Amino acid sequence: MKKVTILDLVAAKNDSATLTMTTAYDATMARIVDDAGIDCILVGDSLGMVVAGHENTLEVTVEQVAYHCRAVRRGAPRPFLIADLPFMSYQTSVEEAVRNAGRLVQEGRAEAVKLEGGVAVAEQVAAIVAAGIPVCGHLGLTPQSVNAFGGFKVQGRSSAAAKQILDDAQALVDAGVFMIVLEGMPRELAAELTAEVTVPTIGIGAGLGCDGQVLVCTDLLGMNPDFKPRFVRRFIDGYGLLRGAMTEYVDAVKSRRFPAIEESFSTPTLTKESDSSPEHRVEEG
Repeated sequence: MKKVTILDLVAAKNDSATLTMTTAYDATMARIVDDAGIDCILVGDSLGMVVAGHENTLEVTVEQVAYHCRAVRRGAPRPFLIADLPFMSYQTSVEEAVRNAGRLVQEGRAEAVKLEGGVAVAEQVAAIVAAGIPVCGHLGLTPQSVNAFGGFKVQGRSSAAAKQILDDAQALVDAGVFMIVLEGMPRELAAELTAEVTVPTIGIGAGLGCDGQVLVCTDLLGMNPDFKPRFVRRFIDGYGLLRGAMTEYVDAVKSRRFPAIEESFSTPTLTKESDSSPEHRVEEG
């Protein structure tokens, strides 16, 4: 499969091609994602919750995103790679936004950055794009605003809130984004927005009317049995499968069934000349 570029993603809007995106945080998972044929990998600030075990994404730093981004790039050279600009890495000033976006490209080897918000960050988006760095927008349930929202709640249900999201989307397009993630909003609003904007939309908890879909890799793999949001489909019971394998390993070690002879090494020995027939030779290695 050929390398996915920004041109492929933008063209999907007119070609009516459905885009696929998931997250990854390490080279091993990235290789699986690449081999599966995913179009786009997001190294999200969700790593704060998935990898570090925090209750939200607010403690993630630019350095952490860059570190995980490098690992993912080594494991997955084909998909288009987007890195999240974490909380307070772009809100403080246009200059800081451009500097941190540049770090994720230069240090993290990302091909684009993603940031949350609409009208309020349009100036930052325009400046980052002007610096030659593609930007993906993010509207609706924006996790970095969890405290302002009072939790992880669906956004855009009132007519005023829906209009604000539509206005934010147009502001992002005008500022130069090449794609917008739509999270946690009514499917009708997401479909309307998708029809109105000229760039692809990627939904997560936003219905089928988007140009593509994204899920966190550990969610779609069923790695957290306690996390059961309505919008997540578990395509495999990853937690159960891996726990089962670990349990078998523990049992095999404690019962001394592991390692077996064929999983062990021996010291090479010299054989007698009379015992040099193939059936008596000691295998080296």
